[in-house]
Amino acid sequence: MPTAQPHGSWPSPIDAALAASHDGRPEYTGAVGDELWWTEPRPAEAGRRALVRRTADGTTTELPAPWDARSRVIEYGGQPWAGTERAGGGPLVVFVHFADQRLYAYEPDGERDPWPLTPVSAVGGGLRWADPRLHPDRGTAGEVWCVLEEFTGEAPTALRRVLAAVPLDGSAAGDRSAVRELSDGRHRFVTGPEVSPDGRRAAWIGWDHPRMPWDGTEVLVADVGADGTFQDARTVAGGPEESVPQVQWTADGHLLLASDRSGWWNLYRLDPDTGATRELCPREEEFAGPLWKIGHVWFRPLDSGLIAVLHGKGTTTLGILDPETGDLVDIAGPWTEWAPTLTVRGSRVTGVAASPHSGYELVELDTATGHTRITGTPHEDAVDPAYYPEPVLRTFTGPGGREIHAQVYPPRNPGHTGPEGELPPYVVWAHGGPTGHAALVLDLEIAYFTSRGIGVAEVNYGGSAGYGRAYRNRLREQWGVVDVEDCAAVAGTLAAEGTADPDRLAIRGGSAGGWTTAASLTGTDVYACGTIIYPILDLAGWGTDETHDFESQYLESLVGPLAEVPERYRERSPVGRTDRLTVPFLLLQGEDDPICPPVQCERFLAAVEGRGIPHAYRTYPGEGHGFRRATTMIDALESELSLYAQVFGFDRPDVATLELKR
Repeated sequence: MPTAQPHGSWPSPIDAALAASHDGRPEYTGAVGDELWWTEPRPAEAGRRALVRRTADGTTTELPAPWDARSRVIEYGGQPWAGTERAGGGPLVVFVHFADQRLYAYEPDGERDPWPLTPVSAVGGGLRWADPRLHPDRGTAGEVWCVLEEFTGEAPTALRRVLAAVPLDGSAAGDRSAVRELSDGRHRFVTGPEVSPDGRRAAWIGWDHPRMPWDGTEVLVADVGADGTFQDARTVAGGPEESVPQVQWTADGHLLLASDRSGWWNLYRLDPDTGATRELCPREEEFAGPLWKIGHVWFRPLDSGLIAVLHGKGTTTLGILDPETGDLVDIAGPWTEWAPTLTVRGSRVTGVAASPHSGYELVELDTATGHTRITGTPHEDAVDPAYYPEPVLRTFTGPGGREIHAQVYPPRNPGHTGPEGELPPYVVWAHGGPTGHAALVLDLEIAYFTSRGIGVAEVNYGGSAGYGRAYRNRLREQWGVVDVEDCAAVAGTLAAEGTADPDRLAIRGGSAGGWTTAASLTGTDVYACGTIIYPILDLAGWGTDETHDFESQYLESLVGPLAEVPERYRERSPVGRTDRLTVPFLLLQGEDDPICPPVQCERFLAAVEGRGIPHAYRTYPGEGHGFRRATTMIDALESELSLYAQVFGFDRPDVATLELKR
């Protein structure tokens, strides 16, 4: 029989080190001949991303440290590698090394270390590369075509982006002029070039400020000349209020694209010559998502003419679509979330999927047999699954009767229960983005709290992806209002129905979720405390020169044009509302964060100083936007737990007491 013990004080085998060791997921799958390659996090190795190779016989190896396959294009990065089989045998791979952002070539069966293909730039953050495609038949040694991001000055917005060709012979390693530019720079942001099967055309996506790629993008097609130049580039789809996050050529020279012109990201087939377009599977579901990283993939055509697709509403699944009939058959399995990466090898489709009871693993579907199997990073229970939370998908009602989607994770521990009559504390989790999504998957950070007797509610507030364009657009000019109201409505409902203790509610979030947390603490009286992680706290600063180029005009839609509504930027910013802050908080910040820099936190703390509000500020050297190092994540989780222990009144002798200053 479970032992009755105060919520929050339950012993648990899921400690912070275990949660940190399982942070992150495999990304960027791809095929090199019959081999499968992908990137994989290494929290214990300073958070590097290993490039992993699985050969046809199942042998798995990786490019060892210090090599770190991660791009910094638009700071969030994107597809960092590509590979092909050499004519003489053996794979050739190119990848971006995080430390210097140079593009390197690598022959895994050779005897030498990776060698650089691109130079180092002394300007700004240097030259950066993403979303490569190898063209071994271009020129003497071949080329890699990719996105080039180039700083033109020291300011974080002094950048240009073009499609470029890098010679594989290494001639550009010390000579920027050896890089051949392919596109004309008409768009500030571009994705990598998709080349048609006959090699005669290239297609890519472009967009410009102040739009984000989920607002409006354009699909461009250019003819590829005999000399490898792009000619007669023209727009064939998209527009200012139509988001197209992915394009792909079919074997017969048509384009597959995902567009939200109907209000949902659905699939279309486009004839680039006539402009004739046909919708393939009209549904009120998403067949794509927000393009936060260059090179995300939600669909891939198969040799059979069928299309492997990721789709769903709130959750995602892998299906096989017949584009001629519109029939869609989903695979069987427990997975509720598929990452935006798919690889096709013959009849086999490989993706990265997770469920509420399993972490992200590589799943392969053989479309010829319908069978699935795990081909990489298989989930293994680190503890008894009885300690995992059991999520409940719920739809709450917000102001004006609007729907709010969330998943609620009640406390769960096989050996412990709360005392009779005691309601558990709950923490509302606000995801980042804000055009993001809280996925329904096993997260050991959530289990870290629920197994100790603390409930968690992940809120997909208005503005979240996964529920159509109208749901995303709820946040237009309403950031700091709708997100705050929706989180408060979920917390209030949980308290009113007797699920959560109304006096022991907290809120936490990182990045845009850190904004929502701080805006909630300075704008409502719902919460007893909060954990604010690498946040945005001062809109006027962040909307001018205190963030990176990609999001530098994001606030124009989230809040409104700064030139027209400057008072709105002041009124909503937590840094200007600290007089309303009355509860303890924990602030966590990476020292090397170019997206939400430490100056935002420092300004907020200066405004709080002398007000007697208990708080702690933890900074982490070497961390950017999003914590990747195991040591950082352990300290952050234990500090957060200590905050809740002190505020909610339970004992946690297993973690160091967080010093709260006043």
